[in-house]
Amino acid sequence: MKEQVEPMTGMFAISKAGHDKGQMYLIIKEEGDFAYLADGKSRTPDHPKKKRKKHLQLIKSEEKALTQKLKSGAVIYNEEIRFAIKVRTKNQEVANVKG
Repeated sequence: MKEQVEPMTGMFAISKAGHDKGQMYLIIKEEGDFAYLADGKSRTPDHPKKKRKKHLQLIKSEEKALTQKLKSGAVIYNEEIRFAIKVRTKNQEVANVKG
């Protein structure tokens, strides 16, 4: 039986390799072994970064509003991506402090 792979679109990921190591992104699209990433600053939804999935550390949470927009094909703004990453980073830092 083939293992079902859940879609990564709309999830957060941290780069594990390359010059952007440690950078958090939002996965905006998948295509085979590649994921297309945006951070709302240097990488926008119009010009996403193409990166192999094996070079990403997936974060098992997603921004529900952005995921819905991605699935419906609606326009996503850079400000929305930056805000979602900022909130996610802040939550991750608080979780690390609490233990």
